[in-house]
Amino acid sequence: MRQNELYPALGSQKNRKRVGRGNGSGHGTFSGRGIKGQKSRSGVQIQRGFEGGQLPIIKRLPRKRGFYNAFRVAYSPVNVGALSMFDAGTEITPEKLFEAGLIESLVKPVKVLADGELKTAVTVKASKFSAAAKAKIEAAGGKVEEI
Repeated sequence: MRQNELYPALGSQKNRKRVGRGNGSGHGTFSGRGIKGQKSRSGVQIQRGFEGGQLPIIKRLPRKRGFYNAFRVAYSPVNVGALSMFDAGTEITPEKLFEAGLIESLVKPVKVLADGELKTAVTVKASKFSAAAKAKIEAAGGKVEEI
């Protein structure tokens, strides 16, 4: 068997639908486009949300549109309870949190939140801390450093 003798398995490839090739083909006359109207014509390009000239719903309900805040900063959240997995005296950086699987990437800044309890004294370096998280870390004898 040679490379030029290879063929796809029978039934694995289907011929494309050839429309507008006479009534005997089963797709003649209107070629599956219906009879008249804008969408039956050739070269039609109707943009998304177009409602035939009627005022589109996106313009009728402006309060539903919303907006995207380009200046929003998305943080990777880490709870204080998750920091208890580190030994006492450890310096916790975003790199260590990433290695431990507590954050998904190092691209986003890290924010420490106050959910959970911390028993060990650790030094935590992160971009932001909630006030309650800062209080819990310092109450356990640890240090907080904003980077």
